[in-house]
Amino acid sequence: MFASNGWRESDIAVEPIVWVVTTRKSVKDARADPWFGSERASQMNIARVRLVSPALAGRFSLAATGLVDWQIESVERVPTLSIGRPVAGSGDLRDVLLYVHGYNETFANATLDAARLSDGLSFHGDTLLFSWPSSNKLLDYISDREKALWSRDALETTLDSLLANPTIGHVHIVAHSMGSMLTIEGLRQIYARHGDGTADKMGAIVFASPDLDIVGFSSSVRRMPRLAQRMTIVTAADDRALAVAGKVSGGTRVGSAEKANLESLGLRVIDASGLGWGILNHDLFLRNARVQQLVARAIAESASP
Repeated sequence: MFASNGWRESDIAVEPIVWVVTTRKSVKDARADPWFGSERASQMNIARVRLVSPALAGRFSLAATGLVDWQIESVERVPTLSIGRPVAGSGDLRDVLLYVHGYNETFANATLDAARLSDGLSFHGDTLLFSWPSSNKLLDYISDREKALWSRDALETTLDSLLANPTIGHVHIVAHSMGSMLTIEGLRQIYARHGDGTADKMGAIVFASPDLDIVGFSSSVRRMPRLAQRMTIVTAADDRALAVAGKVSGGTRVGSAEKANLESLGLRVIDASGLGWGILNHDLFLRNARVQQLVARAIAESASP
């Protein structure tokens, strides 16, 4: 199925579903924070979110002007992830796009961002969000870091399940901001147990505006040489959110590090400096078409023989 611009439409535009694994505690008061809040759950929750896609509004509707956005239609708790299956008529396995959100995010916003990301990348496969219990408060930066790190075992379990699933093709990861810290920790734990075999089913690993210390990140990357070959870093020298994070944390953040330093680790770098027009320039992987094209290329190339 092809969109009006000649590009093949994303699968999520045709079947608007985001699967979710979350360490957030469910809430009953939908007026406060729909479905899942900012408290830590005693165990992982799995959900199937059905959305309303702007594409379903029609080519000549307000969707074409960008005035219609993604919306959540329903959230259903489910016992297991039912993702990954052969592509009809080809026998190929479906890939999975795993999105790990950053700091200061609600469950609803993270879910909608996962849909926007998958659609923006024209991704073909299932979309999965890993949502940790961010407080969604600007001043709770330190608290969010603790909650993110606390969720790494759950992310490890999720990755284990995806990589062991014989009905899944490649697992691609896009981690944003503080979610990159959580993701590198989860990958390091997986790699410590499975070694180079971890990379066999892994597709692209994209760290978008990663908010983590460059020294610690470099040490982790050197321990995972085969996974490093699949990593792409989206950086921006004018990312003001990371500039503030660097002052709070007391160290250079990976997302604002020198391109040459990252490339010396064997990493692909997408330098998005100057491509944003907003105040923070911290979410260009979601807002900038050029950056999305480069991320999509990294995903396509990682799945090639």
